[in-house]
This record gives sequence, structure tokens and C-alpha cells, in this order.
Amino acid sequence: MLSIAFPIIIQNFISSFLNMIDTVMVGKLGETEIAAVGIANQYFFFFHMFMVGLGAGCGVFIAQFWGTKDIKNIRRILGIGLGSGLLVASVFMIVGYCFPTQVIAVFNRETSILALGSCYLQIVLASYLFTGINMIFNFALRSLGQTMMPMAISAAALAVNAFFNYVLIFGHLGAPALGVAGAAWATVIARVIETMLLVGMIYYRKGILAASWHDLTDFTFGFVRDAYQTIGPVIFNDICWGLASLVYSMVYGRMGTQAVASIQICNTINNLFLVILFGLSNAAAVMIGNSVGAGKAELAKGYAKNFVRLSVLVGIGLGLLLALTSPFILRVFNVSSQVRQDTLLILYIIASIFTVRVLGIMIIVGILRGGGDARYAFLSEGFTMWFIGVPLTILGAVVFKFPVYLVYGLATIEEVAKCCLGLFRLKSGRWIRNVTYSLG
Repeated sequence: MLSIAFPIIIQNFISSFLNMIDTVMVGKLGETEIAAVGIANQYFFFFHMFMVGLGAGCGVFIAQFWGTKDIKNIRRILGIGLGSGLLVASVFMIVGYCFPTQVIAVFNRETSILALGSCYLQIVLASYLFTGINMIFNFALRSLGQTMMPMAISAAALAVNAFFNYVLIFGHLGAPALGVAGAAWATVIARVIETMLLVGMIYYRKGILAASWHDLTDFTFGFVRDAYQTIGPVIFNDICWGLASLVYSMVYGRMGTQAVASIQICNTINNLFLVILFGLSNAAAVMIGNSVGAGKAELAKGYAKNFVRLSVLVGIGLGLLLALTSPFILRVFNVSSQVRQDTLLILYIIASIFTVRVLGIMIIVGILRGGGDARYAFLSEGFTMWFIGVPLTILGAVVFKFPVYLVYGLATIEEVAKCCLGLFRLKSGRWIRNVTYSLG
């Protein structure tokens, strides 16, 4: 388990730390800059969620095919993922380039944020194609249990991003001080280098994913249709989650720049504390998927029980750590006392429900998806977010006009409901489905 989970944890930590570096460095410019970059990244977030769903959906098949060492079908699924990913990236880029101001205005209409956010978005869009390729290969490698190389390459990307942030945001080493635009260019440069390194190493080593054009396109329409019976619900699951998160962002955006800054900082810190859980849940998906693909249902159930127990322990530990360290972490952000106070209260709320959040993610992302039960994962998460979390958030912010920390607290109620639905499904034992049998 640790041989799979640990590199993923480190890679996720690097990715989250990279985002935190962006936030901290841009934060040195002021609250408006933090809010503008955060809002511009909501568009990337939606694209990212689509790609996570696509990658995870392909990963369900790859993990189960790897249980029987079926390399031919692994490469077919990889081809479907890459083709779909490039198509999605192209659509997002076209919309973003044609309507940058309108995209930012969905979340916040303040003139200063519209200008800065549009500038950042139009530059960072250049990274989307590379991000799509990178994510599909990353999910495929994880599903094969090959996690060391992506971890090392992510570390290199972190160094590149931090260096160019330092140079381009503040104008060091003779470069012009580009501010928010510098942060965008640093992201593009880092993503291009990361993707080129990853794909280059895969083909240099001539591994399982070093497929020819024929290997990647050797499928029929029926194969794609049947594959999307499983990939589709995973994509919709993450899109549904992403859309709900965008609604949350729109609500917070209507509450003002200070509320947006508080949420942006909290999300950055929260993601740092969730990297361990996402590493464990990815390990769970791989181990359970391999077991289900090999026809070892009882072994998969045993893995699921162990991962649930581990999630509870990890959730308690990380929740306590977050509560204890939050006041010190906030010292690195150059924000007003009001933003600092609201942010601290939100972080305490996050810490108090961390075990529930961790358990819900493990069940949805790790166990149910690994077991092939993508449809139930989609329905349960979609229901709790759209019929509990989103309505309560809108009521709190728009109707009752609560402060941002109380609105955030209302949104977390859906996490409790999601966790309960997930535990009910696990107890039923109906979550084990060998999806490889369904392909034509």
C-alpha cells in the first residue's frame, strides 16, 4: 500500500504546495490580486474536475485490466482518455480566449478583479492542452502502481514554477515585474516542462503506456460506448462536484473581495492537509481495482475495511494538526485583520469535520470507484451537494446574509450526508463490479 500511496501523497503535496506558493507570492501583491487569481483559477478548476473525472474513469478500467495483465486493452483505454482529454481542453481554451471577461464576471464583477482575472486567464489557457495530456498519463501510471516517476517529475515542476514565479512576478534577475501575469506565465512554463518530461520518460523506458498510434486507436465505436458506461458516471460525478464548487465560488464572490480572499486561502491550506488522504484513496482504488479485475472479491472487501479504519485515524490526526497550526500558517499571508479572523474561523470548522470529509473522499474516490461502482458514487455525491450543500449555502449567504464562516459551515453539512450514504453502500456489499466484462 505505502509503495503506491507514498509517492502519490508526495506528488499531491507538491501540487498543492505549488498552488500555495502561487497564492502566497501573489498575496504579497494584495487582496485584490489574490481574489483575481483565485477566481480565474475557478475556470481551470472546472476543467481540472472534468479531466480528473476522465482520468479516474479510465483508471477504473486500467486498474482492473492490470489485474489480468491485459496490456492491449489498457492502451485502448489510454487512447480514449487522451483523445477525449485533448478535445475537452480545446473547447475550454476556445471559450476562455473568446470570452475571458465574461468568464470572470460569472464569479465577481468588480472592475479591478475583472481586469486582473482576465489577464491571468488568457495567459494560463496555453497550459490546458499540456495539462490534459499530463493528467491522463498520470492517472494511467497510478492505476498500474507506477507512482515514483510522476512524483519526481512533479518535484521538478514545482521547482520550475517557484523559480519563474520569483523571477516574473517581482521582476528579479533582470526580468520585468509582471505581477499577476508573471504568475500565469510561470504556471504555463512549468506545465509544459512537466508534460514533456513525463511523456518523454514513458517512451524512453518503453513501458506499458508507451503505445503506438495504432495501439491507442485500435478500438471500435462499441468499445468506446461501453467504456463510457463507466467513464461517464465518473466524469459526471466530478463535473457535478465541480459545478457545485463553482456555485459556492459565485456565492462567495457576491459576498465581496474579503470573503473570496478568505475562501481562497482556506482552500489552499485545506488542500495541503488533504494530500495524504488523496494518496491513500488512489492507493485504495488501485489495490481494490486490481483485486476486482483478478476476480478476488473477498480480498477487495478486506482492503476496503482496512482503508476505512485508516481513514478515520488519519482524519482525526490531520484535523487536530490543522486546528493547532492554522494561526501560524496564516502569518505568511498579507491580508487585513478581518480576512485573517474569518479565515481562522473557517479553518477551525474544516478541522472539526475533517474525519467525516476524509472518510467520504476515501469511500467515493477510493473504494467505490476502485470497485467499479461509479454510478452509485455519482448519484450519492450529486444528491448531497445539489440538494443539501448548495441550497444551504445560498440560503445562508443570500437570504440570511450570514458572515462567510457561517455560510461555509452550512455547506459542510452535505459532507456528513455523503459519508452516511457511502457507509450504507459499503455495508450492503453491492459495490463490487468487474467493469471489464461489459466492454464490447
